[in-house]
Amino acid sequence: MAASLGKKHKTKPRPRSADDGRVMPLGDHLEELRIRLILGILGLVPILVVAIIFGKSILAWLLVPAQTQLADAGLPPYLQATSPLETFWAYFKIAFVTAIIIGAPWILWQLWKFIAPGLHRSEQRFVYLLAPLSGILTIMSVLFLYYIMLPVVMQFFISFGITVVDFPVEKTHVPFDMVFPSIPMLPGDPSDPVPGTMWVDTVLHQLRFAMPDGSVLGTPLTKATGVLQQYRVSEYLNMVLMMAMGFALGFQLPVIVLLLGWTGIAEPSFLKKYRRHIALILAIVGAALTPADPVSMFLLAVPMYILFEFGLVLLIILPAQRVSKGFSSESKETEGYDEPDLPSDYQNRDTQHGDLP
Repeated sequence: MAASLGKKHKTKPRPRSADDGRVMPLGDHLEELRIRLILGILGLVPILVVAIIFGKSILAWLLVPAQTQLADAGLPPYLQATSPLETFWAYFKIAFVTAIIIGAPWILWQLWKFIAPGLHRSEQRFVYLLAPLSGILTIMSVLFLYYIMLPVVMQFFISFGITVVDFPVEKTHVPFDMVFPSIPMLPGDPSDPVPGTMWVDTVLHQLRFAMPDGSVLGTPLTKATGVLQQYRVSEYLNMVLMMAMGFALGFQLPVIVLLLGWTGIAEPSFLKKYRRHIALILAIVGAALTPADPVSMFLLAVPMYILFEFGLVLLIILPAQRVSKGFSSESKETEGYDEPDLPSDYQNRDTQHGDLP
C-alpha cells in the first residue's frame, strides 16, 4: 500500500519560491538586507577607483559638446572655473556619478537577490522583462542626450547669447600711408616656432606667441558682442547631469505603459483612443525636461511619442496573462504536481492536534 502510494504521487519536486509558504523571520530579513547593502557598496569601490583614474578623460568627453559649439560660433572653446576647488569637485563628482551608473546593474542585482525569494514565479517573470528593457532605454537616453540634444541646446543658447545684445563698433578713417602688420593664420601651432613669432590659431581662436624657453602662450580672441559667452565648468556639468536624469526618466515611457496596462489602470483601447491627448502631454513634459527653446522640446517630444507607441505595441503583444504564464514550456515545471492525499489516520491527528507533526 505504501509502495503504491509513493509510486502514485512520485512527481517532480516543486522549485523553491514564495509559493511554498515559508516565512522568514524579521531578524533574518534585516540580516539579509544588511549583507546585500554591504555587498552593493563594496562592489562600487573598485569601479569608483577606476572612474577616478579615468576621471580626466570622462570630464574632457563631457565638455566636448560645449567646446565644439563655442568654436563653431567663433568663440574661444574654453570653460572657466571661478574658484580653486571648482574643477577638483567637478572631477570627483563625475567620477562618483560614473561609478554609480556603471555599478547600477550590480546594485540592482543585490536588490533583486533580496526581494526575489518573496515573489511568486509568475511575478518574477514581469521583473525579468522590465529590468533589461529599462536598462536599454536608459542607455539610449544617455546616447541621445550626448550626441543629439546637447549640441542643439548649446548651439541655441550660444547663438542667442551672441545676438541678444549688439555691441556697436565705430568705423574710423584710415590714413593713406598706414601699414597694417600681417599675422599668419594657422589651424594649429608650427612644428618648430621661432621665439618671438606670433600667429593666430583658427581652431582655438587664440593669438599665440612662441617664448624663448620653447613654450607657447596664447590669449583668447572673441567676437565683439554685448554678452561674453564664458561658461563655468560646475554649472555646465550640473545642467548635463540634470538633463541626463530627466531624459532617463522620460525614456522609461514603454515601461510605464506596460505597468499601466498590466495593472489594469489603462487598457490598450483607452490609450489608442486618447493618442492626441497623450501627444500633448508628452510635448508639455518635453518642455519641462529641456531648456525653453522649441527645437530641443521638439527633439525630445518626438522620441517620447515614438517610445509611447512602442510601449503600446509591447502591451498588445505581451498582455499580463501571457507574461505571468511564461513564453515557453518553462511554466510546466510545476504542472502535474499534486498534493499527496494523506492517510485517514494522519488527517485525524491533524484535526485533533491542529498541527502536522
